[in-house]
Amino acid sequence: MAEIEILPEPYGSPISRPLTEAQGEELADRYGGWEGADGEPEPKQFEQPDGFFLVAWQGDRAVGCGGVLRFDDLTAELRRMFVAPDARRRGIGQILVARLEAAARELGYERIRLETGVRQPDAQRLYERAGYEPIPNYGVFVGERRSICMEKRI
Repeated sequence: MAEIEILPEPYGSPISRPLTEAQGEELADRYGGWEGADGEPEPKQFEQPDGFFLVAWQGDRAVGCGGVLRFDDLTAELRRMFVAPDARRRGIGQILVARLEAAARELGYERIRLETGVRQPDAQRLYERAGYEPIPNYGVFVGERRSICMEKRI
């Protein structure tokens, strides 16, 4: 098995776009066509000094991605976390989360929050193992029964 390499990549690039599109398709399948409570982020939100986007590579194949963007002055939001189904259970998600947390710290954030869904137990376990704890739903997720919001001090 090829080693995993994590590299910065612009959000919406020809490399990251297929991963985020695959994530959208998977979520639509899991939630019966529901596209989520939050819209598509602007690519510039993932640019420094406010954000960061990473792609996980296994050999010459992009197999995962994720980013952080500004929620407020002290809080980043984790967005667009995805690992291709055939690349799961290899620790790629854990590596991505750890690298995104490090990037968020470097950008001056003190905590990260995120939203996942009730039909994503694999994602819930990943975040719980990484130290994220449930918080009340925030922003567009308030009142959304399909959403689970979490946060971690970094």
